[in-house]
Amino acid sequence: MKTKKELRSAYRQLRKSLNQEEVEAKSKAINFQFLNWLKDQDPIQHFHLFFPIDRFNEVNTFYIKDSLDQKGKTLYTSQVNKLNTEMETLKLPVDAAFFLDEWGIPVPQESIIVSPSKIEVVFVPLLAYDKAGNRVGFGKGFYDTFLGKLRPEVIKIGLSFYPPEDCIQPEPHDIGLNYCITPEKVFTFSK
Repeated sequence: MKTKKELRSAYRQLRKSLNQEEVEAKSKAINFQFLNWLKDQDPIQHFHLFFPIDRFNEVNTFYIKDSLDQKGKTLYTSQVNKLNTEMETLKLPVDAAFFLDEWGIPVPQESIIVSPSKIEVVFVPLLAYDKAGNRVGFGKGFYDTFLGKLRPEVIKIGLSFYPPEDCIQPEPHDIGLNYCITPEKVFTFSK
């Protein structure tokens, strides 16, 4: 079994090998799979999105944002508070304009810091995940800390260009996924 460090390195290389057209095509396919999943989840209104760091070839979640905007859903994102390094929840206005922060993360120009208490679904960034819903992130722990403060029933959805690994050894602070959406299918994990 590969260590988290080995998986991070391997998946960074895999993503680096994708060209921009592949990233966009796979991101659109993930949005299509998500919309199929969403058909059975109509009552859900409050979605927390991460936005892609282009240089890391992350899933372009702006397709999901646009789809949710069209459906009239309420959207949130986060930014890291520089003082305490915790993630603050931002409510996104419809038609939000974005700028890139010092890490290259798209951040809304106008937003309101709110309590995360209404969030029903969180899209979780990752590098790799396994067949049980364990994930490998970028190693900073921001999302595990954030997820740990949400209600336990909040749905956690990973987005990945790749199929799952067989097994990733979770650490005690790790919070697993309920689903992971790939260009080909939606993986469901029992939690």
